Amino acid sequence: MSCKHIEAIAAELKPPSPHQQVHREECTLCFDGQDDPEGVLVCLTCFNGGCSGEGRRHAFLHHEKTKHPLGVVIKRTRKEPKKRDSHEPPMKKLAITAPTDDELYSYSTSVRCFGCSSVGEAVHSDDPKIDAVVKGIMTALSSAQQSEVKAWEEEILACEHTLTLHQEPLINAGDLPTQCTECDLNSNLWLCLTCGFANCGRQQFGGVGGNGHALQHWQETGHPVGVKLGTITPEGTGDIYCYACDDAKIDPELANHLHTFGIEVMGQTKTEKSMTELQLEHNLKFDFSMTGDDGRELEPVFGRGLTGFKNLGNSCYMASVLQALFALPAFRQRYYTDTALSHFQTCENPLPASCLECQMLKVADGLISGRYSHIARAPPPSHSDFDAPESPKFQEGIRPSQFKALIGKGHEEFSTMRQQDSEEFLQHLLTRLRAEAKRQGRDEKSEATEIVRFGMEQRLQCTECRRVGYKVDAVDLASLPVEAIEQGVNEDGKKLFQEQQLEGCIDALCAKEELADYSCSNCGRKVKAEKSTSFKTFPDLLVLHMKKFQLVNWLPTKLDIPVQVPDTLSLDAYLGKGRQPGEEELDVESSSAPAQPEFNVEALSQLEAMGFPTVRCQKALLATGNSSADLAAGWLFEHMDDPDIDAPIVTSGAASNEPSSDQIAMIVDMGFSPNQARKALKQADGNPERAIEWLFSNPDDPGEEASASAHPVSNATDSTSEPDVGGSASLPAKYRLKAFISHKGPSVHSGHYVATVRQPQSGLQDEKESEDEWVLFNDEKVVRAPKAGGEEMRSLAYLYVYERV
Repeated sequence: MSCKHIEAIAAELKPPSPHQQVHREECTLCFDGQDDPEGVLVCLTCFNGGCSGEGRRHAFLHHEKTKHPLGVVIKRTRKEPKKRDSHEPPMKKLAITAPTDDELYSYSTSVRCFGCSSVGEAVHSDDPKIDAVVKGIMTALSSAQQSEVKAWEEEILACEHTLTLHQEPLINAGDLPTQCTECDLNSNLWLCLTCGFANCGRQQFGGVGGNGHALQHWQETGHPVGVKLGTITPEGTGDIYCYACDDAKIDPELANHLHTFGIEVMGQTKTEKSMTELQLEHNLKFDFSMTGDDGRELEPVFGRGLTGFKNLGNSCYMASVLQALFALPAFRQRYYTDTALSHFQTCENPLPASCLECQMLKVADGLISGRYSHIARAPPPSHSDFDAPESPKFQEGIRPSQFKALIGKGHEEFSTMRQQDSEEFLQHLLTRLRAEAKRQGRDEKSEATEIVRFGMEQRLQCTECRRVGYKVDAVDLASLPVEAIEQGVNEDGKKLFQEQQLEGCIDALCAKEELADYSCSNCGRKVKAEKSTSFKTFPDLLVLHMKKFQLVNWLPTKLDIPVQVPDTLSLDAYLGKGRQPGEEELDVESSSAPAQPEFNVEALSQLEAMGFPTVRCQKALLATGNSSADLAAGWLFEHMDDPDIDAPIVTSGAASNEPSSDQIAMIVDMGFSPNQARKALKQADGNPERAIEWLFSNPDDPGEEASASAHPVSNATDSTSEPDVGGSASLPAKYRLKAFISHKGPSVHSGHYVATVRQPQSGLQDEKESEDEWVLFNDEKVVRAPKAGGEEMRSLAYLYVYERV
């Protein structure tokens, strides 16, 4: 079919530039993509991706809104995997390999025109400009698989033990050990870089055996660093492990250290999986046991509300939070109704991939509709020379790549492919959703984010004058301290801890705490004071964050402390009583001492959760511009030995909150003026996220700084007005466990997250579940969980989600 529109607009069309997003993999409003029978239609003008699925037809909707007539439909089909020829020489390097798209798939393209037909019929084109644009679209994206593999690579650094390694050879040069010195194992051997003895490592995922004799060698000799034999490459790299740091490290002088034992790296070939390959395999297959207590495999489940996410490479922290949220009635009513989906027709953003509302609606549809909850068409591509194809039994999972790119935009951590903290991401997501609601002019009280808001009341009493001050903070979750009581080690040398009770952790949060050097505004001097915390109000959805951290070699390390978690919870006893008759008021906001600077509250709480004393956290934030926990943590590690690190902060007056040029530049890059950025950052105490929220709430503000006297700070102790903190103080405050997010790994910034949800199909039409139906969402693997969600995973969870009943 010929097309008059080609000749009319071909001269205006240009291939995509390197900086333009080309959405050729899937529709920007749903998860229909190039692997589906209808393919995905990419607009030749703006490169938006649209579908032609029945009942949706988002490609036509894009044409109606933009009047862009031409697009190209892209379809791809999986090629038969190439079988290795028995006559081919053996592989010399067993590295992680990501096949290219061209090796995996066959592509077909077809130019379509909505100007000629409302269904976008195929049209013939021999125009060289059209051909150039189509070619540009097809070559614009690099291999997604390559990005996934690179994303799994851990960020490994050298340590003091590798940098100052002292060698004392106890073997003859060139006499390379081939067997563990303590047992008969001849694989998974770790060469001690101090003495040259080889010992077996610990058992590893993937069925790699080990008796832990390398760990025993370190405990007996104090020799800290070993290299895994079989992973050494001619480039002078290999798997290095420091037992003193209990972590993987880099040895910049590995070639020289091996030369001491007569080992020349140029003569080495890689013959075993590296730890990164094993970690990749571990993460991509299953990090958590997929078998029940009876040893049987957990049953995959499919249907509405039972859709998994494809792991994009360290995206499980995000997936677990989204699975928990979209199992809640409030989020389903907000983002999965006909009224909500009508936003697609009225959205003013020409590119849905740049609209947070569109992307939240897309994720809701993908997870809840059940349209994508079916067994994968083919096994996933091989990422390693060791992989063998398996018949699919789980889903392919939807790929939240557009959502991830948008929600992480402008954030120094969530914009990366590194693993993140799921609790920090939840807080970030809530902040962004509230900012989006303000931008749209929506009533915040009717938003789904309102269900987590509540107030925490802090009571402070001076032990000298007996005056009492109260302060109420609006929060979205409660971070609970978890006591670490060691109970020896297991056979792998891992510390074991005494089980705690969840109610005991809440008791610890609300227990009285003595402040030794409190500057009382009434007494005019430093005195002792008593501080306690209670609930001012209770939320509809209670999120409990378990603080299981300990500083190990100055690094925050997560501890696997089991917690007994009840199905139901009553918080009646923790309701704050407020000011009582006879209590004289203490102004907790003022002090006879000079005013303390204001700190980034979110960053301060993150640093305190890592185990650092408050005064150190405050100093680190002051030294790094009060911007982020990561920068402050880096400063802390560098200044840990400063003699005045624990000295009180001395101030001569109010702290300057002048934002840095880097902070201003980051917000200017998002389309705001320098004056707007400067004022927003000052209004938000230097917090970039709150600054962006303020800008969305004040889009017409030119950014001219108002005088300080124009913005008086309200006194939190004013008893004549109650702050709006959300939640309700009504009793009873009873809750039932709805979901929990579990984590496996040494740190919340590494490892793997999964979500376990009670009755994820609850409330969906024609879907019935038993009262104790639990489902485990482990990326694309969605399975029926063991009773009560699984005893071990439930006791070791990182976040608990309770619904008020």
